[in-house]
Amino acid sequence: MSIQIRSFIVTVGAVATLAVASAASAGGTGQARLPVRVTPTHTVKNVVLVHGAFADGSGWRPVYDELTAKGYRVSVVQNPLTSFADDVAATRRVLSRQDGPTILVGHSYGGTVITEVGVDPKVAGLVYVAALAPDVGESTLDQFARIPAPSTFVTEEQADGFGFVNLSKFKAGFAGDTRDADAAFLRDSQVPIATAAMNAPVTQAAWRSKPSWFVVATEDGAIDPKLLRSTATRIGAVTEEVKGSHVVFLTRPKAVASVIDRAAKNAGRATR
Repeated sequence: MSIQIRSFIVTVGAVATLAVASAASAGGTGQARLPVRVTPTHTVKNVVLVHGAFADGSGWRPVYDELTAKGYRVSVVQNPLTSFADDVAATRRVLSRQDGPTILVGHSYGGTVITEVGVDPKVAGLVYVAALAPDVGESTLDQFARIPAPSTFVTEEQADGFGFVNLSKFKAGFAGDTRDADAAFLRDSQVPIATAAMNAPVTQAAWRSKPSWFVVATEDGAIDPKLLRSTATRIGAVTEEVKGSHVVFLTRPKAVASVIDRAAKNAGRATR
């Protein structure tokens, strides 16, 4: 399975304490984080997978299979998508069941959820998969202010305040590299999300204190790859580019699982 690595950002030199402190205190969306510094250590064995909008946790199955085959204990959150608070609560509920250090993984809107939840002491590291990573006071939708979603991605809000992806544009925007039959099933089984959930600001940004990894889906039709790269740079993540659509976890599971595996092996000694 083809993986294009254009950026594997690992700082191995000494970093002065003053410089790290200065980066940690930097605020505002224009401030990029220093990349994490990682040294191999004992592997974190727990992984929690958090899905995004318009889907449920079952899409993680291929990644789940890859990780469990490697010996990880993997749990999959089922976000109700009824409000940001409800999704945060659902993720915390699963995280509370973990028996030790955990890698928290979020896809798309799920990145906003793990940004809020990831400050939990059990979280050893964060993995963002074609995801968003707001700063404190920012919402999911705020992330598109500078780099809008591609024209292929069209959502439609219903009278009750819940949104779906446009049926005719679903494959192009959401699942461009899936088979037609699979894209049709994803389209027809999509889970609507409350628009209010995507307008809710985060109150804490875990990536400011936890080591982060990032998968950029180079053919993402829902989040512009330029926004994904910009986000990865801003949060100082170890970044890997993978040729795939917005559902890269479904179509390129080995590549995504490999990033999670590396995060689990390095998170214990990663520092800002």
